[in-house]
Amino acid sequence: MNKNKNVVVIGAGLGGLSAAISLASEGFNVELLEKNDKVGGKLNIMTKDGFTFDLGPSILTMPHIFEALFSRVGKNMADYVGIEKVEPHWRNFFEDGTTIDLCEDADNQRRELDKLGPDTYAEFERFMAYSRKLGSETEAGYFAKGLDTFWELLKFYGPIRSLNFDVFRNMDQGVRRFISNPKLVDILNYFIKYVGSSPYDAPALMNLMPYIQYEYGLWYVKGGMYGMAQAMEKLALELGVNIRLNTEVTEIQTQDNRATGVLLQNGERLAADIVVSNMEVIPAMQKLLSSPAGELKKMQRFEPSCSGLVLHLGVDTIYPQLAHHNFFYSDHPREHFDAVFKSHRLSDDPTIYLVAPCKTDPSQAPAGCEIIKILPHIPHIDPEKPLTADDYWALRERVLAKLERMGLTDLRKHIVTEEYWTPLDIQAKYYSNLGSIYGVVADRWQNLGFKAPQRSSEFRNVYFVGGSVNPGGGMPMVTLSGQLVRDKILTDLKH
Repeated sequence: MNKNKNVVVIGAGLGGLSAAISLASEGFNVELLEKNDKVGGKLNIMTKDGFTFDLGPSILTMPHIFEALFSRVGKNMADYVGIEKVEPHWRNFFEDGTTIDLCEDADNQRRELDKLGPDTYAEFERFMAYSRKLGSETEAGYFAKGLDTFWELLKFYGPIRSLNFDVFRNMDQGVRRFISNPKLVDILNYFIKYVGSSPYDAPALMNLMPYIQYEYGLWYVKGGMYGMAQAMEKLALELGVNIRLNTEVTEIQTQDNRATGVLLQNGERLAADIVVSNMEVIPAMQKLLSSPAGELKKMQRFEPSCSGLVLHLGVDTIYPQLAHHNFFYSDHPREHFDAVFKSHRLSDDPTIYLVAPCKTDPSQAPAGCEIIKILPHIPHIDPEKPLTADDYWALRERVLAKLERMGLTDLRKHIVTEEYWTPLDIQAKYYSNLGSIYGVVADRWQNLGFKAPQRSSEFRNVYFVGGSVNPGGGMPMVTLSGQLVRDKILTDLKH
């Protein structure tokens, strides 16, 4: 039935790659078009001065979602890419000199949390039981069935079971039900980094993320994170997907509520029975579908997530106090989140995510050197109040000064190479909505934490994958979106 159906997938990020693999494995003819010079989307790579920088995601969770792509076609992911556990999960640094590790091993975790007081581990265990309940409920319906709206959720779970999602609290309130130590509150609130939102606005359901991390582990792709994109590309090619790089789509052509094909920048037209867009929903509606103002207005509640100031530093020294993943906390977390999400300012005292991948994989840098990747969350581009290049550079200085103060002595003096990205670079490279990194913000008042639906509201045969649609941002979720879109297309073709 699917043999003669032509699917065009726009964008070869992990969502697009996953959709292409999932549909090719069902017998569709799939063309995967990518405007950049390599697949992977935000999972990107750059070599410079002997350093290999993973430009995008630096954490792999839920490896079973990736394995499912391979096992469904009788392949073993381990033949394509190797992954290894990262331990500790991450190290948390506070201004008063306290450091706390999050660890997979329960005894190690207890030892770390005992630093915060005798009751802290017991509180943490109660919190994790709550997180596990949220996680297993979400896996049963939202992930497994690809539920796309609040009404689908209500229909699947029913009104009573839906209350299991702790619907009347935000994430921070959910944490504080169980945790009294302010440092541990900060640590658990910062799991929101996976989706680029604020714990004071996101629904309490987001507290499922610690369960996911502890249940499925935290992983690194051997040889660098980009290896996952290469593994998926290889599988797609083996399944007959035609991948075209440096190929930009300028329009999805439509007639009578259906897409008929796509137009390329070089003037070529490709006919399509089905179009799957890995470009974010709102930019795709604006640029490719020329959607009317009324349709775009309906999408306003899917506001972009935060962006980031991304610093990739090669340094000629090694900082032994760092783990692979590190967080340097703001002394004023509420002010930090309000600056990013409410007033769209650059935080005076940001919480900083810092990745030191050479702790796991020294081959990424020359001997005696290491990579320091720094990512403070900052507002997405605000056309009404644009920030200047000087504003972003001043934040870079604040961030580096804070890291030096918190123990990374003379960091600025040790930089031998640097790659520096602002939200404008992110928007230009990936066409993300206003420079967003994680797709759509999770906000209980705007969207109940839902992302945009995968089915187009205007065109019967247009679908979306990636971080701006359900189930959301991050490597596993966008990969899952490609598998869920296959299920929706197969269902729709039966009707």
